[in-house]
Amino acid sequence: MITLGIETSCDETAVALLRDGKEILTNVLYSQVDLHARYGGVVPELASRDHLKKLPYLVEEALKEAGIGWGEVGLVGATYGPGLIGPLVVGVSYAKGLCVALELPFVGVHHLAAHLFAHRLSRPDVPPPFLGLIVSGGHTELVVVRDWDDFHVIGTTRDDAAGEALDKLGRLVGLGYPAGPAIDSLARKGDPAAIPFPRPMLGEGFDMSFAGLKTAAVRWLKDHPHPDLADLCASYLEAIVDVLVDKAIRAARIYELQRIVVVGGVAANSRLREVFPGRAAERGMEVFFPPKELCTDNAAMVAACAHFLFTERGYRDPLTLSPEANLSLDGWGKAAVPEEPDVGG
Repeated sequence: MITLGIETSCDETAVALLRDGKEILTNVLYSQVDLHARYGGVVPELASRDHLKKLPYLVEEALKEAGIGWGEVGLVGATYGPGLIGPLVVGVSYAKGLCVALELPFVGVHHLAAHLFAHRLSRPDVPPPFLGLIVSGGHTELVVVRDWDDFHVIGTTRDDAAGEALDKLGRLVGLGYPAGPAIDSLARKGDPAAIPFPRPMLGEGFDMSFAGLKTAAVRWLKDHPHPDLADLCASYLEAIVDVLVDKAIRAARIYELQRIVVVGGVAANSRLREVFPGRAAERGMEVFFPPKELCTDNAAMVAACAHFLFTERGYRDPLTLSPEANLSLDGWGKAAVPEEPDVGG
């Protein structure tokens, strides 16, 4: 079966074709970074209009690149939440239109579940159960994954996501949007111990908070108006990495999981990839990252999730399915929420 995946939850227009849920025939993406950079962040109305303009052409490009015709597509999957409602409406509406025209089944995909399927694409030999750390510009969540449709969120951010905290530092020091790659590059040249930034909520349950870290950076910059950017970025990034690693390892220990899977845009960060495996190995755990091209928003992961739900669970959505901007991952799927253990300190 060939599955067409569509991803338009934010500022990436992405289309992929997947054979039998595992072979990526094509995975094309159009980034709106240049469109939004002048505003320092994503403008929803502009994003929606650009998705509407680019999506049909990307679908045709994907089919041409894969060398297949419409008659070979057997399933369409599209992200229907969470995300910006305008972009979600564009992707879901286009997917439904294809399904009506071609008489194909439709599956709506949860964006964060799709990120976890990026791991399934890259490491099918490492199945659940595992602890998932989903970390991106809009989301930072710890998820117990018992099966590919059994998700239990045990921790999330109370304010800024980790990627959002990086973007805010970028705006403070003029690194542009998105700031993650620039901070990553600068941090490799700096001293992560140069500035003693706080580690918010370290040792306090599994929820996270990064807004205070940004405030600490603002205050530090008032006293140091001409900073060494490499040291600043390295120290700021180290604080985020320390929190993410500590929370994930403690959660895996308490839930008796030996594997941790890190997905989302921030999973491409070189410092996180450098530090995490060693600290986890000290506690007898393994850490897995997808290849960087599957960390950021893409449609191959959407197609993989849709294929699984349709072929292995016999699931399909009605064409009345509506996008949901704040769609929760907790319990999305078939499983009941397990009993909470004592998370301690």
